[in-house]
Amino acid sequence: MTLTRPDSTDRLARALAAARPERVGVVSSIVGLSLDVRGLNGAIGDLVVIGGPGIGTQTGAGAATATGTGTGGVDAEVVATTPDGMRCMPLARLTGIRVGDPVRAGGGGTGFLVPTGSGLLGRVIDGLGRPIDGKGPLVVEQRVPLDHASPSAMARSRIQSPLQLGVRVLDTLTTVGKGQRMGLFAGSGVGKSSLLSMIARGTDAEVSVIALVGERGREVREFLEDDLGAEGLARSIVVVSTSDEPAMMRLRAAFVATRIAESFRDRGADVMLMMDSLTRVAMAQREIGLSVGEPPATRGYPPSTFSLLARLLERAGTDQAGSITGIYTVLVDGDDHNEPIADAARSILDGHVVLDRKLAVLGHFPSVDALASISRVASRVTTPEQAAVAGTLRAVLAARRAAQDLLDVGAYRRGTNPLVDAAVEHDGAITAFLQQRMDEHTPAAEAWDRLAALARLLGGTR
Repeated sequence: MTLTRPDSTDRLARALAAARPERVGVVSSIVGLSLDVRGLNGAIGDLVVIGGPGIGTQTGAGAATATGTGTGGVDAEVVATTPDGMRCMPLARLTGIRVGDPVRAGGGGTGFLVPTGSGLLGRVIDGLGRPIDGKGPLVVEQRVPLDHASPSAMARSRIQSPLQLGVRVLDTLTTVGKGQRMGLFAGSGVGKSSLLSMIARGTDAEVSVIALVGERGREVREFLEDDLGAEGLARSIVVVSTSDEPAMMRLRAAFVATRIAESFRDRGADVMLMMDSLTRVAMAQREIGLSVGEPPATRGYPPSTFSLLARLLERAGTDQAGSITGIYTVLVDGDDHNEPIADAARSILDGHVVLDRKLAVLGHFPSVDALASISRVASRVTTPEQAAVAGTLRAVLAARRAAQDLLDVGAYRRGTNPLVDAAVEHDGAITAFLQQRMDEHTPAAEAWDRLAALARLLGGTR
């Protein structure tokens, strides 16, 4: 009888794997944002490494590679296959890559592991899960596959309790429930990112995961240091992919942030997932779809864009263990709230908050158009008394808006409509309630008390 040490089988397996011939393909063409690979088999979602050592590699002490594999090659993901080969989209710049460069398998799509755990709190990572904040390597509890199934419709817990955001107008007039998915719809420069930072600091969610997708590089540090601050960052995980990065990196950042949020939800936590912006995720998918030959549809967006939005947004929400409350900003094109991405997102999400440029110009922050905003689960997470006082303020705001033209020209006669009279008489109190400084945090209970007092002032309750 021959005795072997317990690790001899593992050593033999590793030796056989090392001796196995490696199949290497070649780059056959590079056109636009994509490249074709011949001589290598792969499936959709697989990773490949293009080129050899030295390509895209930073030098110097402690420098990390610019690609994510550590080999110095350029990572790419397989996005289409044909009988003649594969079409790949790079995860880094293609500078220095040429036709004939070697291509090696880099692992399947499910082989890409995302870091998770409490060790990520306060850290800033890129779309490949690598730290970019200069605080050293990540110390994480585990790494999980990027792919994850959405909770089934019958396995989702019903949304029955509110989630505090710390913003008065949102907590009262568009109350958000734990596990709800809300959209912030606005044009550029209206205050979406600033409102997200207020929510990150004021929410009572246990963990906040923030994805900055397609942001200007200048704004990242400003958001982290000025808007989010040390207090907000300490309870947050930030995933960043700037506008100059390849489309695959921007798209992957959205799914990495979602996967991190899912890992905390699986542990029973109530997670706040904020993504700025969903529109830039759709734009990244448009670049990818058009590069692999998809036909352009509405405003140049290929059909895969709309299916991807549904797949991404459905991963948030509740399950049997915890919840992910999603806040997604939607950058409306030319302030047109009916453009394709805004329309598609509104049809999937559980409510929308509209930010008005006219209010922003007047210095009204947050520039929320309360009458145009709605939460589809507000009636389930608020009491009848809360619904009544919120309805009183909405009725007064609606009456004022309907009579605004008469008020502007001085043609309105006092006493014609009691709601308009209340709106004019107590305009200062209404504005004070709807406005809020960025550094001001209002607990939800206090916000409801202030709204109840305002409703009594307006004559809606006794």
